[in-house]
Amino acid sequence: MAQDVIKIRGGQKLKGKVEISGAKNSSVAIIPAALMAESPVTLDGLPEISDVKTLVSLLEDLNIKTNLSEGTLQLDPTDIKNAPLPNNKVESLRASYYMMGAMLGRFNKCVIGLPGGCPLGPRPIDQHIKGFKALGAKIDDSDDTSMKLEAERLVGANIYLDIVSVGATINIMIAATRAEGQTIIENAAKEPEVVDVANFLNSLGAKISGAGTSTIKITGVSHLSGSRHTIIPDRIEAGTYMCIAAACGEEMYIDNIIPEHVEPLTVKLKELGVKIESGDDYMIVKSTAPYKNVDIKTLVYPGFATDLQQPITPLLFLADGPSFVTDTIYPERFKHVPELQNMNAAITADQGTATIKPSQLVGTEVYASDLRAGACLIIAGLLADGVTTIYNVRHIYRGYSNIVETLKALGADIWTEQQA
Repeated sequence: MAQDVIKIRGGQKLKGKVEISGAKNSSVAIIPAALMAESPVTLDGLPEISDVKTLVSLLEDLNIKTNLSEGTLQLDPTDIKNAPLPNNKVESLRASYYMMGAMLGRFNKCVIGLPGGCPLGPRPIDQHIKGFKALGAKIDDSDDTSMKLEAERLVGANIYLDIVSVGATINIMIAATRAEGQTIIENAAKEPEVVDVANFLNSLGAKISGAGTSTIKITGVSHLSGSRHTIIPDRIEAGTYMCIAAACGEEMYIDNIIPEHVEPLTVKLKELGVKIESGDDYMIVKSTAPYKNVDIKTLVYPGFATDLQQPITPLLFLADGPSFVTDTIYPERFKHVPELQNMNAAITADQGTATIKPSQLVGTEVYASDLRAGACLIIAGLLADGVTTIYNVRHIYRGYSNIVETLKALGADIWTEQQA
């Protein structure tokens, strides 16, 4: 079967304006959460990515009427039916696990295939399961390919998460929305996407307080109506384009951005020596390489996002000395390192830390192992001498809408080709 590859001839200066899409990590939770509503819902500002389309088709498998056009999804759950969700779709993205919390909240039971997505090392869903059990669900995972969740009724509980998990926080919050009584999630994730999902559920009539802090309180309600909700801007897409601009931007205007959400990245870019001008909902970023070397450590929000450690890495080849990147969230998230080594990069990774030394990258054939590794390789390709060919680009399309067209419009020499 023919597959796309992305080709980049490096060395071009980029100039122009980028409009940031709605947040992928909000969208993939809010679309499943919408099935909790009992009347029509409209979601605006959805990114045009494959994950969104997969989730919409999962809703259709539950007999929900949908219409997705230009980033707006209209859905009508009036004739919703509880059905087992097919494994091939569920396997294609990890965020399909939000269907568990939503279907448990709506029907008190579901059968769902085991989730897939990017291979980032161990990312168990044990905290999700712990939360569902605390609310009264029984879990049958004796089948290798699917999981059965069932509760006579859901009852509020105090749930302490052993690790701060965005997925578990959101999933438990969705399920608890229609549980009897009060649920308290402690050691909850504070990410903006958690707040966005809570705001959406509250717009349906849920009673959630404390989202954005480490303690979230949910008072269960028996009924949720419809609403219209606009997804927040994607801070990881915004951060990726900030890194692209810092790598090779003559001057890039990045619009539809919440500066507070990308502050940890902005601080590091300024430490490198990147020139950034910030407004209420935009940033202007210029490349001012060579840069100073820096050390980066990923942390849960509001720390430096693990999703941005790969996109910022190519900038560190432009620094005047060695830099270090430590990922405390996913210590195995360094599959981009061997690909960068193939591009003549002086980079090594050991026990969750990458050591990066000044390098002139050279174009070659590389493979995107996951979504953000793909973004890293695009930026590396923009900086490299010669042509870089990126395989496995389906990972990139999962999180960046129209990235090839956007970069082309900014002046990049980038194109796609079909390869057998």
